[in-house]
Amino acid sequence: MKFLPTDEQQAFVRSLDTMLTAAGTPAVARAWAAGDPTAGRALWSRIAEAGVFALAVPETYEGAGPLPVELALAFVELGRHAVPGPLVETAAAAVLVAEVDDPGLAERLLPGIASGGLLVSLQAPGPGPYVLDADAADYVLVADTAAGARLRLTPGHGPVRTSADPVRRVAGPGAGGEEVAAGPAVAEAARHATDWARLATAAQSLGVGLALLERTVAYARNRTQFGVPIGSFQAVKHRLADTLIALEFARPLVHGASLTMTPADIAAAKVAAGEAAYAAARTALQLHGAVGYTEELDLSLWLRKARPLRDAWGTPAQCRAAVLDSA
Repeated sequence: MKFLPTDEQQAFVRSLDTMLTAAGTPAVARAWAAGDPTAGRALWSRIAEAGVFALAVPETYEGAGPLPVELALAFVELGRHAVPGPLVETAAAAVLVAEVDDPGLAERLLPGIASGGLLVSLQAPGPGPYVLDADAADYVLVADTAAGARLRLTPGHGPVRTSADPVRRVAGPGAGGEEVAAGPAVAEAARHATDWARLATAAQSLGVGLALLERTVAYARNRTQFGVPIGSFQAVKHRLADTLIALEFARPLVHGASLTMTPADIAAAKVAAGEAAYAAARTALQLHGAVGYTEELDLSLWLRKARPLRDAWGTPAQCRAAVLDSA
């Protein structure tokens, strides 16, 4: 089956690409990593104006969704441009709140998420749970499914920790807060939100991998050894071809998962896109040589993102297990 976005979807992607290219996202990401979210929040508002977060918000609450296909296409572009912030977490938080089906809570959060007025982070599951960019978020949602399925809303968070990617500022969830929902509906909503988070992370990983490949190909064309571009060397061509194939195999899995929205398809897409992006990072680092290690090179913004995204919202082992369990 050949996945072909509609003309409207392609126009949406092009408009996002144009906007993010003009925004100078590397500088925005560097400021975010330094703890200054001013430019990032301004870009966040522009992304919301383009309708990205509304894709995860039901029309009842001033959204346009749920539209997982369009969301996946948008998150590929967000990954390609290394946009900072809890993008995945905010979209997943919107899904979680909508699924809990509490009109008061939904009215309180969802219109603000759709418009970009609220930046909401969501606690990631697993051992040592963390909250991404909690220091810049207006609210943090904590779904505690191990203790009676409770949903807490808190503006607090633990100290910001060192991360492999300085742009991904992680912290422990804050104590206390306001309990806004409880019961089986919270557990089910958390599972559904995790699927959306995995899909968005897979799409973001695909975008990161594509950006790494694009920049590495450009470097291989311009960098010369022995008087010729290194891109003319057979070994370099093979390495770049392997990277391209892995990314192109991951792309239809991401698109297909956004159509079916089954947990197994989403998990398979997450594995493929995460591993392809990580392989693209390794290729980029090897072919750039020593310059690839430098903080000053914008390449580092994508290099340092590939591994954390590969493991976020489900490690490869966890996602493979989800695929096997569905068989």
